[in-house]
Amino acid sequence: MVNNGQLTIAGLGPGDLDQITPAVLQALLAADDVVGYFPYVARAQALLAQSAPAGSRQPQWLASDNRVELERAQQALELAAQGRQVVVVSSGDPGVFAMASAVFEAIESAQAPQAERWLALDVQVLPGVTAMLAAAARAGAPLGHDFCCINLSDNLKPWPVIARRVALAAEADFAMAFYNPRSQSRPQGFVRLLELLRAHCEPERLLVFARAVSTPEESLQVCSLAEALPEMADMRTVVLVGNSLTRRVGPYIYTPRYYGDVDGKAP
Repeated sequence: MVNNGQLTIAGLGPGDLDQITPAVLQALLAADDVVGYFPYVARAQALLAQSAPAGSRQPQWLASDNRVELERAQQALELAAQGRQVVVVSSGDPGVFAMASAVFEAIESAQAPQAERWLALDVQVLPGVTAMLAAAARAGAPLGHDFCCINLSDNLKPWPVIARRVALAAEADFAMAFYNPRSQSRPQGFVRLLELLRAHCEPERLLVFARAVSTPEESLQVCSLAEALPEMADMRTVVLVGNSLTRRVGPYIYTPRYYGDVDGKAP
C-alpha cells in the first residue's frame, strides 16, 4: 500500500503575515494537520483566516509548549505516516534554531519499524525570513560581509562552547548575529557576552538591538559596544554586532562588501 503522507516543515517569517512565502501558504491550505508551538500555530491560523477562500476546510490545529520540540516532531511524523498532509510551523526559517533539526533528529533516533515508516515519508523544508535577516534589513545592511550566527541559549550546549565560538568569531572579525540573548532564568548570559565582546572588540563597534521585528511591538536600537547594556535585550531581541568596518551612513548601518584597504590588506 502506498503511503501518500507528507510532512512539510514551514517557516512563518519574523511576524508579519505579509512576509510568509506563497509556498508556505499553499502548504497550509492543503494541510490536514498543523503542528507547532502555541504562538506559531496562532500565526498560521491568522494567515488562513486572512487568505483562505470562504468555506475552506480547516486543518486540525495541534499546538504545544516550546520545550517539547522532539515530541512535537514525533507527533507530526506519526500523523504523516498515517497518510495525512502535515505541516510543522516554525517562526523565522525552520532550519535556523528551529523545528527542521528536531524532525530529522526524531527520524534518526527512531527504532524499527517506525524508522522505516518515517524515512519513507516525503519531507520538505520550506524556508522563511529569519529574525536575523529581518533585523538586518530594518537596520540597513549590517550583515553585508561575512558573518556568523550564534544561539546564546545554554539549554542544549554548555556556556564554554558558546564563549569559545564568540571569542573565535570576534578574533576573525566576523559580523555576528545572536539569538536568545537574555531570558529571565539566565540573565547573566548576555552580561558575559558583552564582557567577551569588550575583550576582543573596540569600544566603537556598532551593535543593533532589534526586538520583535515586523510586529506592532517592534523596536530598534543602535549603539556602540561601550554604550550597550544587558537590559537592552530580551528573548524577543536579535542582537547584531558589526565587524570592525561596519559604519553608519545617515540613519542606516552597513558593512562594506570589501574588506581591508585597496592593497587587500586587512585592517
